Amino acid sequence: MNIAKTDQGVATVTGFTGGGGGTTTNTGRVFISLKPLAERKGVTAQQIIQRMRPKLAVVPGATLFLQATQDLRVGGRRSNAEYQYTIQSDDLDALTHWAPTLLTAMQKLPGLQDVSSDQQNNGLTANLVIDRPTAARLGITPETIDNILYDAFGQREIARTFTSLNQYFVVMEVSPAFWQNPGGLKQIYVNSTSGGEVPLAAFTHFQESTAALAVNHSGVFPSVTISFNLAPGIALGQAVSEVNDLEVKLGLPASIQGSFSGTAQAFQSSVANEPVLIAAALAAVYIVLGILYESYIHPITILSTLPSAGVGALLALMITKTELTVIALIGMLLLIGIVKKNAIMMIDFALEVERRDHKSPKESIFEASLLRFRPIMMTTMAALLGGLPLALGTGTGSELRRPLGITIVGGLIVSQALTLYTTPVIYLYMDRFSLWLQRLRGGRLPDAPAQAVGPAS
Repeated sequence: MNIAKTDQGVATVTGFTGGGGGTTTNTGRVFISLKPLAERKGVTAQQIIQRMRPKLAVVPGATLFLQATQDLRVGGRRSNAEYQYTIQSDDLDALTHWAPTLLTAMQKLPGLQDVSSDQQNNGLTANLVIDRPTAARLGITPETIDNILYDAFGQREIARTFTSLNQYFVVMEVSPAFWQNPGGLKQIYVNSTSGGEVPLAAFTHFQESTAALAVNHSGVFPSVTISFNLAPGIALGQAVSEVNDLEVKLGLPASIQGSFSGTAQAFQSSVANEPVLIAAALAAVYIVLGILYESYIHPITILSTLPSAGVGALLALMITKTELTVIALIGMLLLIGIVKKNAIMMIDFALEVERRDHKSPKESIFEASLLRFRPIMMTTMAALLGGLPLALGTGTGSELRRPLGITIVGGLIVSQALTLYTTPVIYLYMDRFSLWLQRLRGGRLPDAPAQAVGPAS
């Protein structure tokens, strides 16, 4: 705690040992409160954690794992790090063998740090080993030994005394002086079938070994949770791939099942559903535009503006060194609705001119580009300037909102610079493709637009 207080970004440090939701009492928890962001000159919590690790690694007899407190926790159990990987099995011996192996292998991965396990198998246990052949010759059964030990150390109730106001229990036990060490077992005697008393030490011996302090469960099966943090510059998706490849490389038996939990599991679910969500959004937009323009081709022209917006959003995230978070993905989905309005304003006007004035597609789209330039720029600048406060905002919680603004601003800038030139070209090519399809089906082509004839000179 004193080492943590010396950091310039730390305000207060509070700690306690045992309890606190932990599974064992040989652990402690330390809560570190940071100074306001302005007082620590914009240094993030992750940067403070990185510079505190070398200082805290020199503390003998204790290992401290640091993680930033999450405002929203997505399942999982309390652990030493932010992300969790859980293995479970119905075979406790196999789990005990493979969990340390997997832990050691994950600690060697360069993309992970603070790798630890909730499995603690080095607890001391004392076993009373019975020499069963000798006990059988003496006519002593394990049940008899059980009863004798319970009489001595189990606080057996042998009587109850009633008074007018209360009742009292009479408990039998050996003197507390014999509880202090295993040597007290030498003073215990067991009745044999022959009627004599046999010292317990004559057919038993005391043996020390190691055992698990606690066996955690996920559902009904024993489990071991390995928690880890990400190294600087490593994305969660990359770490997930490395852990999955490591599991295959180690060749874990079929009786052991591994899966991510908590935040990492939520990330996997969101990534798995992301292509389906984007495809559904594009399909819905295509259907609506197809009904609006009564065409199968021109909705593709409008949707052709979306790749430039996606590229712009990704470039903006890379330039600002911002991670592709769930909030950034929401911003990219919003771009689908914001960016396509440029092409809608141009194509809607071009189709109207082409059908009303019987102009050629080239003349229609050229006129649309000229007359719709101002409203396109006005609407784009309104959306772009509306996203700037999100992208440039500071203060508490700005880290959560900033990726949304960055993706919107970056996507709008790149799409605006490209779609003004690419949309007319794609419109003409799609029109030619539509005519080619009509010829292929043997359909009648539309009449050529009438040419204006000027007065004779």
